[in-house]
Amino acid sequence: MSAPLSGDLAQIGKSVVIKGELSGSEDLYVDGQVEGSIALKGNGLTIGPNGQVKASVEAKAIIVQGKLEGNVQASDRVELRKSAVVSGDISTARIAIEEGAYLKGKVDIQGRVEKAAGK
Repeated sequence: MSAPLSGDLAQIGKSVVIKGELSGSEDLYVDGQVEGSIALKGNGLTIGPNGQVKASVEAKAIIVQGKLEGNVQASDRVELRKSAVVSGDISTARIAIEEGAYLKGKVDIQGRVEKAAGK
């Protein structure tokens, strides 16, 4: 497991299944199943190697090691590890994709130029 972005870290274990909306103000590690939506605007989300997420995801930083089906919006960065399987569009400022990761969808890089133009 990667180091959390802040001091607080919530975990969803392998045997846990959640259907609905998840939101919070701490980092989240998902190794179980989640269906619905995940909103962690100022925090990080890590989908572990056993994680299966079918949700729209919004977080500061997202690391995917398992399966993710749904659109992703990260204000800072998205990291797809070699075991990642992602189906959905990604919108982020920075992205890292390891060799072997699977991505089906489009990637939209939100640069600093776009942020400056919006002011």
